[in-house]
Amino acid sequence: MYEIKIPLAHLNVAAMSNQQQFESNKAKVIFLHGWLDNAASFTDLLPALADYHVVAIDWPGHGLSDHKSKGAYYHFVDWVDDLYQIIQALGWSSCHIVGHSMGGMIASAFSAAFPEYVRSLTLIDAFGFITDEAKNTTKQIRQGIESRFKQQQKSTKYHPNLSSAIKARVAVSDFSLKEATLIVERGTEQTEQGVVWRTDSRLRNLSPYRFTHAQAQQLMSDLAVPVQLIYGDKGMAFVSKMLEKFQGVVSQITIHKLAGGHHVHIEQPEKTTEHILSFISAH
Repeated sequence: MYEIKIPLAHLNVAAMSNQQQFESNKAKVIFLHGWLDNAASFTDLLPALADYHVVAIDWPGHGLSDHKSKGAYYHFVDWVDDLYQIIQALGWSSCHIVGHSMGGMIASAFSAAFPEYVRSLTLIDAFGFITDEAKNTTKQIRQGIESRFKQQQKSTKYHPNLSSAIKARVAVSDFSLKEATLIVERGTEQTEQGVVWRTDSRLRNLSPYRFTHAQAQQLMSDLAVPVQLIYGDKGMAFVSKMLEKFQGVVSQITIHKLAGGHHVHIEQPEKTTEHILSFISAH
């Protein structure tokens, strides 16, 4: 894999790719990781896609990508804009999208709004959107703004070594020490004070707004591209709840339930890759 930089309007996005150049005659596949992860979460999946032009990005504020500018924040619709800019910068007229968790939610909104760029959409332990009732709008604004202020008061946490950072990530994740190492190695850096996460601390701020249920249903019903869901039987309960709500409004959907948790693609890379290859080859 090659390390590449994708220039957006105000920052550079880092990515892993099996091509050094943006242009290629091969069909394109872009991998989008989840919140606080990075492109390394797809490490075990990418080699099997040698027949495709593959790019696995680090979202802004994650991994090796730049952070947003001082005073900026990470809004959901801006992630969708980031994805639009990435595809424009790559010069791709269409591609297959594989998104895990937050990456899947962003990809769903993008695919609904810009279906002409999407040949297929594979969601990994992600379906629907985080929503709230309209009556909670004012409360959400207050909590979101307060969380920004509180985050500014927090000090940076340092780990004595990489092993400590890996163990800390395992403690709050559903994967093993070996699996966590992939994400931690790409997501941290050594400083004089110790090992620290590169991740932008602003990513932990509570969002000041949510889609309403009606808005989420509209986005899901506007998904006119072929959709595949791969999720773990021990993954987020949120996915099953969203399936109950929105499965009926998605016109083209294929579902695979695997043994595993929220990071089922890390736990079951062979089966996940098999489903991805079968799906994208058909579209």
